[in-house]
Amino acid sequence: MPNAPDLEFLALQEVLIGRYSLEREIGRGGMGIVYLAHEVRLDRPVALKLLPPEYAAQPALRERFLREARTVAKLSHPNIVPIHAVDEVDDFVFIVMAYVEGGTLGQRVRERGPLPASEATRILCEVSWALAYAHSQGVVHRDVKPDNILLEAGSGRALVTDFGIAQVSEGPGLTGVGEVLGTAEFISPEQASGEAVDERSDIYSLGVLGHYVVSGRLPFEAPTVSAMLAKHITQAAPPLSGVAPETPRHLAEAIDRCLAKDPAERFPNGEALAEALSRSLEVRREVPVALRVFVKQNRERFRGLMWFSGVVFYSLFVPFMILIEGGEPLFALIFSVGWALLAVAPGGMLINMARQLLRSGYGYDELVLAFKNDIELRREELAFEYGGKQTWVDHLATGLAYGGLAVCGAATASLFFVDLSVASLVETIVAMFGGGIAVSLGAAVVASNRAEDRRGLPGERWLKFWKGRVGRWMFKMARFGLKRVASADAAYRPTEMAIGMAADRLYEDLPKEMRKSFSELPDVVRTLERDAEQMRARVNELNRILNDIEHDEMVGQRGTAAAAPGVADKRASLKGDLQKTRDAAEKRLAELLASLETIRLDLLRMHAGSGSVESMTADLSSARELSEDVQHLLEGRREVDELLALGKPAG
Repeated sequence: MPNAPDLEFLALQEVLIGRYSLEREIGRGGMGIVYLAHEVRLDRPVALKLLPPEYAAQPALRERFLREARTVAKLSHPNIVPIHAVDEVDDFVFIVMAYVEGGTLGQRVRERGPLPASEATRILCEVSWALAYAHSQGVVHRDVKPDNILLEAGSGRALVTDFGIAQVSEGPGLTGVGEVLGTAEFISPEQASGEAVDERSDIYSLGVLGHYVVSGRLPFEAPTVSAMLAKHITQAAPPLSGVAPETPRHLAEAIDRCLAKDPAERFPNGEALAEALSRSLEVRREVPVALRVFVKQNRERFRGLMWFSGVVFYSLFVPFMILIEGGEPLFALIFSVGWALLAVAPGGMLINMARQLLRSGYGYDELVLAFKNDIELRREELAFEYGGKQTWVDHLATGLAYGGLAVCGAATASLFFVDLSVASLVETIVAMFGGGIAVSLGAAVVASNRAEDRRGLPGERWLKFWKGRVGRWMFKMARFGLKRVASADAAYRPTEMAIGMAADRLYEDLPKEMRKSFSELPDVVRTLERDAEQMRARVNELNRILNDIEHDEMVGQRGTAAAAPGVADKRASLKGDLQKTRDAAEKRLAELLASLETIRLDLLRMHAGSGSVESMTADLSSARELSEDVQHLLEGRREVDELLALGKPAG
């Protein structure tokens, strides 16, 4: 939340209080401003898109927007962002959509470069299916571009959004003539010319999108919008194979066909395009390069690391033996520091690798999935190559590894029993120790590599390490000092918690003297959060009980014998009492959320320079009174529970 919210944000929140709780702005463009919000009644995160005020002030545009948005809201497809509501309140016109946690396809390409062919093909297929469905309902998107494609976090599913300039057809598949709407880089020739457009216009824009996400470059570049439109109208797009030679032939041919100037030469619809793309769709999902590199580094760079670390830490006993036998302290100190640095170096390298992974935008859960994917692939390959049984070479390498450690132990123990003044004995012990280390380390590396290659376990051991306490601690250390990338680890929070956290941030950003004026605010916010959580749990519990009663009634109606009149009357009375209690709890929950929202609005006004301490003090006092009333209501829960225990009929 910015420290100084704009007045439009405040005004919108004021008219929506009790319905939607605006959290922050998440996007802004020519067709509106998008806010992340919570729908209070249903307690779910939503994306609220506000029509620009200059458009909303024009009655014709306002009515057209509402009419077309309500038509688009009827679309229901797994790859189209659902629209929950289209509404107007006072001077505000807005759309409420499902909130998709993740980023846009445009962000993905800008931050990490072109997509692998398999991933690009999958996304293009999903977008094609979404557009095909929309076209079948008479809706042409008219602004297909990477920033209007959302990639769901975790699943990677592509969802088409922002039908803000979509035209609803008045005939079979056609839209209006004479308007040039859309984004110049992705616009079709007929749309750039202001001609009538149909579904094939979206196919062209999808072709531009495909060219961009596969190659990282647009098919046309120009310094001005008019020059860009002219190129779309007059120039042929360069073949994708010439820009990205590694692109599979079927994928390149499909994208090139989408970019034909003549609509008749393109794919006739999204279904035909998806069918063509499916021929180049790989079954296996390709692991992103940052995760592949991390897994490879673990698997290859740190082979034998456990053995190496064991030898290093074991060798730290040597300086203590030197001191015990009266050796030079400085030599013991240098020896100890050198081995200690050598021992912790691998840990520092692992933390740095995890840090690089976090900078690339990937998190812990994605790392675990990458390791699992690598293990499955390598287990199949290496089992075929090496077989599953140990050979005499494996047994010999393992024996030498443990034997070398035994020699090191014997050499160290002998220091307690031999006369260290005899130079020849000391030289022999040092030679035994050095030879033991060399043999043990070398044999351990051979045994470990052969076993891991044979069983496909390099990634499996590292997966176990990263899932353990030490690995989790290292990953946590790697986050230190890093700014969070996107919202990879953001989780859904109930409305009361989301509002409370926003209020906390705003409170902490106030000047110190102003915070002192209402130092009780954090405690009041925590109390309201706790009360809202308890009241929400109570509402859910009462709804569950009512559902059970209604289920019992349905079972009784289907049964052969009707319930006795007394039992039926008692059940109906109990149901009525519970409904009243549930309604009262829902009302109190709404009041608690509104009180939290009022406090946050007071803080926002203070940041904007329009708030007052007196108003905040009054709202905090009202919040405390509300909390006391809620606690009394929650204490009455015991009476209702007793009523249920005594009055609810069995069955």
